[in-house]
Amino acid sequence: MKKSVLVLIVAVVALALWAYSGYNGMVDKEEAATTALSNVETQYQRRADLIPNVVEVVKGYAKHEKETFEAVTQARNAATQIHLDADGLSPEKLKEYEAAQNQLAQAFSRLIAVSEAYPELKANENFKSLQDQLEGCENRISEARKKYNESVQDYNTTVRHFPNSMLAGIFGFDRMEKFQAAAGSENAPKVKF
Repeated sequence: MKKSVLVLIVAVVALALWAYSGYNGMVDKEEAATTALSNVETQYQRRADLIPNVVEVVKGYAKHEKETFEAVTQARNAATQIHLDADGLSPEKLKEYEAAQNQLAQAFSRLIAVSEAYPELKANENFKSLQDQLEGCENRISEARKKYNESVQDYNTTVRHFPNSMLAGIFGFDRMEKFQAAAGSENAPKVKF
């Protein structure tokens, strides 16, 4: 066997190993990011599932707050209608999802503000327990979003670095979108007494 043929075979094997390793690395990182996205959705769903229980408890004490209850119910229905599909995730779809979740959070905040006017409600053990669960839910949502963004950053870095970017282009590994902070969240809330 000639030396040039041997060099060619070694080069082809090295190229195949590089492509195999690079492709599988991108698949692993994409799967980690899509799993993290599913975890974010799970936490949002958990919050959406808790909200009707809170509404029912508040209704028992604040019967005259019909508009607030309807706003929470509508926002919850709108938020649970939008699902994220990791395969077809676009920036517009992610923003639509975030907007619906933010609307639900705002409507729910108004409900909690209403509860402040009813001391018997605030003292209700069931209400306190639900509030604690929702607070835990918000923390889990925040942590899940953070982990998703970290996974997407790792994936995006991999598919954009040379020479992986060549494989990413050939096999269709596109950049993924991250969650963004809600508009106005850069301003600290103002507390008035």
